[in-house]
Amino acid sequence: METTSTPTHCPYCALQCGMNLSPTPEGGVEVTERVDFPVNRGALCGKGRTAPAVLSSRVRLTSPLVRSGGTLVPATWDEALDRIAGELGAIRAEHGPDALGVFGGGGLTNEKAYTLGKFARVVLGTSQIDYNGRFCMSSAAAGGIKAFGLDRGLPFPLEDIPKTGCVILVGSNLAETMPPALRFFSELRENGGTLIVVDPRRTRTAEQADLHLMPRPGTDLALALGLLHLVVAEGRVDEEYVRERTSGWEEARAAAMAHWPEHVERITGVSVPQLREAVRMFCEPEAAMVLTARGPEQQSKGTDTVGAWINLCLATGRAGRPLSGYGCLTGQGNGQGGREHGQKADQLPGYRKLDDPAARRHVAEVWGVDPDSLPGPGRSAYELLDALGTDIRSLLLMASNPVVSAPRAAHIEERLKSLDFLAVCDVVLSETAALADVVLPVTQWAEETGTMTSLEGRVLLRQRAITPPEGVRSDLEVLHELAARLGVEKGFPTDPEEVFEELRRASAGGPADYSGITYRRLVEENGVFWPCPAPEGAVGGGPAGAAGAGGAAVDDDGEDTGFDVLPEDPARDDAGTVHPGTVHPGTPRLFLDRFATDDGRARFVPVSHRPAAEEPDEEYPVFLTTGRVVAQYQSGAQTRRVDELNAAAPGPFVELHPRLAARLGAAEGDPLAVVSRRGRAVAPARITTGIRPDTVFMPFHWPGEGRANTLTNPALDPTSRMPEFKVCAVRVEIAGSWADVPPRGGTVS
Repeated sequence: METTSTPTHCPYCALQCGMNLSPTPEGGVEVTERVDFPVNRGALCGKGRTAPAVLSSRVRLTSPLVRSGGTLVPATWDEALDRIAGELGAIRAEHGPDALGVFGGGGLTNEKAYTLGKFARVVLGTSQIDYNGRFCMSSAAAGGIKAFGLDRGLPFPLEDIPKTGCVILVGSNLAETMPPALRFFSELRENGGTLIVVDPRRTRTAEQADLHLMPRPGTDLALALGLLHLVVAEGRVDEEYVRERTSGWEEARAAAMAHWPEHVERITGVSVPQLREAVRMFCEPEAAMVLTARGPEQQSKGTDTVGAWINLCLATGRAGRPLSGYGCLTGQGNGQGGREHGQKADQLPGYRKLDDPAARRHVAEVWGVDPDSLPGPGRSAYELLDALGTDIRSLLLMASNPVVSAPRAAHIEERLKSLDFLAVCDVVLSETAALADVVLPVTQWAEETGTMTSLEGRVLLRQRAITPPEGVRSDLEVLHELAARLGVEKGFPTDPEEVFEELRRASAGGPADYSGITYRRLVEENGVFWPCPAPEGAVGGGPAGAAGAGGAAVDDDGEDTGFDVLPEDPARDDAGTVHPGTVHPGTPRLFLDRFATDDGRARFVPVSHRPAAEEPDEEYPVFLTTGRVVAQYQSGAQTRRVDELNAAAPGPFVELHPRLAARLGAAEGDPLAVVSRRGRAVAPARITTGIRPDTVFMPFHWPGEGRANTLTNPALDPTSRMPEFKVCAVRVEIAGSWADVPPRGGTVS
């Protein structure tokens, strides 16, 4: 038996923890430590450690399924692919290309995300493509682009966190969502730094904080503005930094001054003394950071909320300086790369804008098509799902489970059922796949090679460790076969490295420039941070200097080119696509020289607090907020198939304060009905003092009666089009006895 192990990365969150996969005597693989990867140094959470369980043929799909007489039955690959191509072609012929929808996922590799976007626009000719990453960090992306001219989750490596003086962590329970990352915050405190956590619940993360602020859900924007007001009032503005490196301060300052501390206390419930203490802790050290996650971002004002926290960083000189800055903790495994290379409705590869004529020309040249043939921007994720069965008659869906994960999920489930045709590619029969007309079984993380981009902006190589089961094909093979059946014989290779080479050319010169990255470099350097341009002319684009990349080579005029001179050049690929002796080192830390704006200055954006789209009232008097638990992941389609994880987190629950429980007459474990204007969910009571009395919490991993997203509000942020997952108005009722409650659809057998 082969005993060598394969270095790779976890299939779940955006930490992309390093792991080794080693063969077992039974023919499977087991996870073993990989201590050389700096993000986790061998540590893994339970999800990563048990990930090989989903590789088992016992829990995953191994044959195409085609609906016949109302039932999904096994079919050959040719039957399934012919059915999909025939249906898509017929619907396009009758209703036009925009009747075809495409919905992707934040877990797809860069190669698959790139190819899916190309397939939608070149083969189908549709503008109707988006992905579930829209539900992840689109508000942070929009806020970052407004302020800095560029969006990358973290503008610095995680290893910088323990070295800073203070971190404000807003709306993240990373102790449960990405446990290996908690080490960086523990080391921060061991080094004398402080941690401020903003969360309406006293989570495992909040328990680690030096200061825990518990605002009312939906008031993070007011909280940030109140802190900025105090920064101004207490004379803590870094006037020199503001003058030399920013623009728009006077307007942002005026907006913040309308949010005086007592006013903010009334809005948020956070006391004035706590506000003042937070400002002191943040401003006294030489360096500090603000990190946001889904809490403040998944709101109908998420972009403005992110903007307010960025304004706090800019006013205090905490951006574009060592060990300081604003960052976003990306959730999905490839939520960053997934939107950089063409899955989003308005973007082309390299994070180029679809409505930019120069971007269209560049990408069209790489693709060998007329720029005018590329469709324009389409609908955002929720708007696309909401249009199913009306303007959009068919949907090709990859690596997403909106029946569980979309807001107003019961409505989206009905929209999916109303389609003329639904095709799903997945590794398991998810709740969404169960509605499909055709289901294709595809390879997963350990069975394929491809790149991912972590929350740090570090491009990584996940390497194939095992052979997939017979009957399973890769998403790249699926798109190749469908393209051929729809009349496009070339341009859709099945080899991931060949796809990546094309991606390099398509991204060259764009904001997310991967052109200087090769598979060989990713192996030898343990990942490369973008932007990483190739030398001028090497891959079709020159250096992208706007992000402030450093380097040692100089041009004929003595100017820094951003490239390191490496005489031996061990990272140069065999094809010679990088000039001998010159390799860009990648960009671990952004903005140290200038921001990615036209004038190199960061922009303040004036924002003001406004209420959530739906506030409590007499009929719905309580806030609902949603989130994750440590043993499950996203919609649970994979983790709910792992016995060990189900034992730790077997089903949904309603977390509520003892005072609210007393008013309801509820005891621990009683069935509670949570009702919003969109529907009703039932789950057991979990009573704790670690939540605000005006708020209940539900995890969103489960379908059925306990589906939290039945309740959530699809109100959209006007800029990012992010739905307001994190706050809506509900009422809570005793649901009777468990004998009266239908099955809750918890674990999957």
